[in-house]
Amino acid sequence: MGPKARRRLSSLLLFDRLGRLRDDVRGIGGVEFALIAPLLLSLYITSFELTIGLSVSKRVTRTASTIADLVTQSSTVTPSDLQQMINVTNGIFTPYSPKDLSLKITGVTLDTSGNPTVAWSWAQNGSRPYTNGSAVNVPTDMRSASTFLVRAEVSVTHQLLMFMPGIMPASLQTMTLRREFYYRQRVGSAITCNGC
Repeated sequence: MGPKARRRLSSLLLFDRLGRLRDDVRGIGGVEFALIAPLLLSLYITSFELTIGLSVSKRVTRTASTIADLVTQSSTVTPSDLQQMINVTNGIFTPYSPKDLSLKITGVTLDTSGNPTVAWSWAQNGSRPYTNGSAVNVPTDMRSASTFLVRAEVSVTHQLLMFMPGIMPASLQTMTLRREFYYRQRVGSAITCNGC
């Protein structure tokens, strides 16, 4: 066999091997999965994180609403009554536990002109977060003259569990979720807090 015949035979063998390689589809599924798996895993983790974050956000909203609603059902409260609102918060957050909980409850008096001022205030550590008589920013649709409001403020931090823990900066992995609710008193014309 001459050199031309050998070259022709080797090129035929090369084309034959390339044709067989092109027609061989045994590993295509594995390659496609290897290319798509990281994207699918990222989407799954992101949807998991969003679900938990939305659940915690709903619980913050429900907590602020429930606390304001409970306080407005009495004409008089005490710091020990307000301290029980931490148990209410923990009950609403079950099975989660609120991190860095900040709970503030404020009694707001609106005078005959509809100007809101702090009547009393309480925080979960037993302090007064706002000075009595100081101005309060109340939504305009709730500024009725000679009324009383209760404002409940709830704030918690939420830590993202798994989403890119080594890539994202720590400041983006922690979110602070805050809500505040205003409710009108239900009994009498004001709510007093003895000892606040």
